[in-house]
Amino acid sequence: MALTAFPWRRAVPRAPCLSVLPPLFCLLLAAAACTPTLPDAAATGDPLPGLTQRELARFESGRALFDRVFTIPEGTGPLFNENQCSACHTFPATGGTGEQLVIKATRRRADGSCDILADEGGENLRRQAIPSLARLGVLRDTIPSATATVATFAVPFLFGLGAADLVPERALLAAADPDDLDGDGISGRVGRTPDGRAGRFGRKADVASLHDFTHLALFNEMGITTSAHPRERGSNGAPLPPGADPVPDPELGDDSAQLITDFVRMLAPPPRRSPEPAAASAIAHGESLFAAIGCAACHTPYIVTGPSRLAPLDRVRAPLYSDLLLHDLGPALASTCAPGATETEYRTSPLLGLGARRRYLHDLRAFTLERAIELHGGEARSARDAFAALPVADRQALLRFLRSL
Repeated sequence: MALTAFPWRRAVPRAPCLSVLPPLFCLLLAAAACTPTLPDAAATGDPLPGLTQRELARFESGRALFDRVFTIPEGTGPLFNENQCSACHTFPATGGTGEQLVIKATRRRADGSCDILADEGGENLRRQAIPSLARLGVLRDTIPSATATVATFAVPFLFGLGAADLVPERALLAAADPDDLDGDGISGRVGRTPDGRAGRFGRKADVASLHDFTHLALFNEMGITTSAHPRERGSNGAPLPPGADPVPDPELGDDSAQLITDFVRMLAPPPRRSPEPAAASAIAHGESLFAAIGCAACHTPYIVTGPSRLAPLDRVRAPLYSDLLLHDLGPALASTCAPGATETEYRTSPLLGLGARRRYLHDLRAFTLERAIELHGGEARSARDAFAALPVADRQALLRFLRSL
């Protein structure tokens, strides 16, 4: 397992250069530890520190498009969920989260593979229709099939995702341990897209890049076609009735889509909350417990990016608190499948910005951090049980640390 890309992959730190470790391994580990850390923003929603004036201008242009309410003549619909990116990604600042839920549907084929029901709108069941389509009797998508599994998924934070986009596939593969060869009970796997690429985004790690993430969100959430998704779909994938869509496809040019992508790419990690002096020691204690009981085995404090044309993202440690791998969380959290994920597998949710969230887990079912931890099973069972066994004061310290993120 390569600690060069995930230097805190293990829950229990180990002496870096014991005699049993090869010298090259030690050198690589030391190099990772010396990698500069991506700085926090001055305020939540700010751009990465250290951008050039040209990059800042692109960031602001992208933010304007992200905040823009797209009209029907500009491409919204005919079926859609929202007409503005920041309608969902709004709290605590543009690029944050919301309490809307995406509805997905999948089913298992006879051969055991996952059918994402793309031809029936299963990737995202849209809830609204523009007036021209509603007048024809189509108001929304419906559940594709009685055999489909339906689940809801929360809106993700976008802060720091530019770093996730830069994690090399070889680093993901090196950090994975699908057969649990080391016997630690953690068997992270690399997620896959429908065409087999390594997934870094999405609750099921089924989206490969930030470019794909942006284009897919424009299409699925707003009904805006782009060069990546150039054709509209009707209800549950059916053809659109004549006259339902007044705008020629694709509706948004590549330059505008790239500005939105660059805005997300350049969003900085939100600032960590500065604790009161009396709380600092408790937070530090909670952080050590987070590692000691095994939480950091999946919620890896830092990832290391590859080369980037953006200097602030170029080969830096980014505090995502995620290894970006799929882990089995047990039947209590089961939902839909994905091309590379079972119903109980999820990409490790980044904890960056956790202190700003009000509800938790992929479907927002947990109203407290304690409840979110209690529902973890599968590979997270041992960490969950270790948390439950902690003395009350230690549990409170760990929760205090989480709320400081």
